[in-house]
This record gives sequence, structure tokens and C-alpha cells, in this order.
Amino acid sequence: MSSGLVDAPPSEPGAPRRRRRPWLRWAIAVTVAVVLLVVGAAVGVFARLTGNIKHDDVTAEDLGATRPPKVAGTAMNVLVVGSDQRDGKNARYGRVAGERTDTIMLVHVSSKRDNAMVVSFPRDSLVQLPACRATGAFPGQRAHLGMINESFNSGGIGCTWKTIESLTHVHIDHFVKVDFTGFKGIVNAVGGVEVCLPEPVDDKKALLHLPAGRQTLNGEQALGYVRARYSLGDGSDIGRIQRQQMFIASMVKKVMSGETLTDPAKLWGILDAGTKAVTTDRGLTFGVMKDLATSLQGIDAGKIRFITTPWHYSLTQPGRVEWVQPQAGRLFQIVAKDQSVEGVKGGQAKVGRSKIQVELRNGTWRTGLGTQVAAFLEQRGYHISKIGDTARKPQAKTTILYGPSGETRVPTLSGDLLRAAPRQVAAARTNRLVLVIGDDWQGLKPLRADDTEAIKGFDATHDTCAT
Repeated sequence: MSSGLVDAPPSEPGAPRRRRRPWLRWAIAVTVAVVLLVVGAAVGVFARLTGNIKHDDVTAEDLGATRPPKVAGTAMNVLVVGSDQRDGKNARYGRVAGERTDTIMLVHVSSKRDNAMVVSFPRDSLVQLPACRATGAFPGQRAHLGMINESFNSGGIGCTWKTIESLTHVHIDHFVKVDFTGFKGIVNAVGGVEVCLPEPVDDKKALLHLPAGRQTLNGEQALGYVRARYSLGDGSDIGRIQRQQMFIASMVKKVMSGETLTDPAKLWGILDAGTKAVTTDRGLTFGVMKDLATSLQGIDAGKIRFITTPWHYSLTQPGRVEWVQPQAGRLFQIVAKDQSVEGVKGGQAKVGRSKIQVELRNGTWRTGLGTQVAAFLEQRGYHISKIGDTARKPQAKTTILYGPSGETRVPTLSGDLLRAAPRQVAAARTNRLVLVIGDDWQGLKPLRADDTEAIKGFDATHDTCAT
């Protein structure tokens, strides 16, 4: 009985078999092959990047039994040091035995991944150093008052880690060490980094020769730029720290740009160079780095802040610096509790000091006064671009010279000085202020205890040419 459907005729012996659509088999085969290639490539890339990273062991014994508590949540604190090791590929920068660090930073990434802070510690900081155990390569460290970078020479990265934790009461999760060659590789991988120089630079010691103005530095030039001390600014270590911070901010801004993130070849180059450049603890694997980078994709460059630990020059040991309290303690507490400096009240409601560059001209016959004033201004967070003398001396009055684009910065500087008369110079084309020190110079106003400007720093959108 018919079911209402047309019955298919029975196949006859010798009749051709129904086609199996060979294109479908090919499509499936190609798809599987592509998937296998992609997965294989991903595994290969992961393996290569993982293999690039060098590791040093930091043990619980290195860090001691009493450590700051880990903050609740997923906030991450990473100790970053710049190594000046000069063997192998780094030997061209001078053959000096051993390894030192004159760049020490603490990178704090918030648990919500919506902001980050980079806190710099001046290498000349006079601090209370903890005892560190001796290891095969290091003699160890006794507890004493000394310079902060002694810890690296005495006990390596483990002792430096312990020192920063003991001073800040911030729990550190990982460390990253970068040497000269690795730094150059990262800069070249991002296609160079833009900086702005107020004056030409000719520094044979730093292997640096650059014209004035806005320009993009390659790896070799960038290394000289961040290492140079006496040929840029006021020649101080603090000035170098400020320059390093602005350089890193410029690099971060470029890496986070759509131009970089949407270019697979450039992104691969950055990852490859970055992983080759660093030595980390064994817990900071490429997988951890990848997860952290993924979680930070939505963060805005304006939410990444660069801050120098508040400081002043030591009165007991010339050339050394000491940390200013309560500001330094408050900054460390913000990091330890995973808070944001944006919520800090107090300070000035004007253009921040860290966004202002000042050129100093000594208009008096008092030798060294320009350098002295530069030190005072740096302690407040100003950037000193140049120190010199006026063409004619003496100058009777202390004056702040500014151009049309620098007018909004004048109230901040004048608010810190006991006496200074502002005067506009129409020909000035930058935001930089020029402080002419006259015979009526009376110094700076005392810093208030509630002045929190120093712990706010500047963000990664900072334009070095705008200041």
C-alpha cells in the first residue's frame, strides 16, 4: 500500500552509484587542516615566546618570614629593575665587573584592571636596608642605613625585592629585570619611541648625538637617552628618572594605540622582543603575562600614572636623598590597599607640577644658585629642562617668563615661590617656563603636610613637547 510518498526505484545491478559530493569532503579536509595549522602555529608561538623568557629563582627564604600581606582580589605588584650588566652583548657600554641596578620601579595593576601606577625609587635614596642572606653569587647584606641600590649588589634581585617590601609594606608578586640589549630590542620592535628635546644633545659617554625638537628614537638612541645624566636637564639622577618615566609613558601610549594592536607582524615583533628582553621569577610565565595583557586591553592610557617617591636632599649626607613623610607613606598605602591616586584630595587645583618644565637662568653673582634652585623645584616635582645664566648680570627682580601657551602653568610655579613677577614673552613658542633668578630671590614657600601633588604624578598621555 502506498504511503503517499514516491517510492524510489530499486537500484539495478550495474547502475551508477549516487554521487557523494566530493567538494564536501575536500572542504572538511581543508577546514581540519587549517584548524590543525592554526592550533599548531599557536602552540609553536606560545612555546617560542615561553622559551624566550629567562628565569631567576627567588625563594621564601630570600624574602624572609615576615612579609606584607597580599591585598584581597587580583591586584598585581611587579618589581621592575634595569640592569647595567656589561658582559656579552652589553660589553660595548664599558667593561665593568658585576651587575648593578640604577632603575628601580614598582608597577601596580589594580584588581579591576582599570588603572595602573608606576612608582619610581630614586637610586640615591638613603634608606634603612634589611638583612639579606648570602648566596653562592652574593655576600649578603647586614641591616643598616644605606643607598637603596646596594641591595642588588649585596643579595641580587631577591634582596632588592625584600628591601622594597620592607620599605613600602607593599606585597610584591613578581619581578622583571631588563638589560641594555633587551631594552634596545623592545624599542626597535615598537618602531621607535617619540621624545622631545629642548636643546641638541652631544654626549660621547652615553653615545648620544641628537638635534633639538620632536623626534623618534631607535633602540640605540633610546638607551643613550634614558642613561644620559650630565648632558640633559640639570644633570641629576632625579632628572634622569623623570626622563625615563616620560619615555616609558610615550612607549606605552604607542603600544596601546590601534596602529600597533591591529598589526599582527608588529605585535608579534613586540612580543618576541619583549620576552627575549626580560628575566623574571618562575611564577611570571608567558601565560601569566598573556592573561594580564588580555585583562588590560580596555584600560585607557590616561589611567596609567607615573610617580616618583616624594623626596628631598639629605642634610646629613650630601648627594643622597631621603623620602618625604607623610607623603611617601601615603603613596605606599594607596598601592598596598589597591586604591587610586585619582581619589586623593588636597594639593593644587592648577596644572600639576609634574606637567611643567622649567628653564633656570641665574641673574645673580651667587655661584651655584641656579643648581640649588633646580634641586628645590625638583623636590616639588617640576621638570628642569636647562640651567644657565642670564646674558646680563645682575638682574634685580626674580621673574617668570612665559609664552601664550604657558600661561596656565604660571600660577602653579608662582604659588610655590616667595617672590616672582610673571612676564609674558610673545615670541615664546612652548609651554616651558623660564625662571630668571634675581637679587631679590627669597626661596620657596614651605611645603604643606597636606600637599599631595607629589603623589599624583602624570599619566601616559603626557606629551613631552607640550611641556
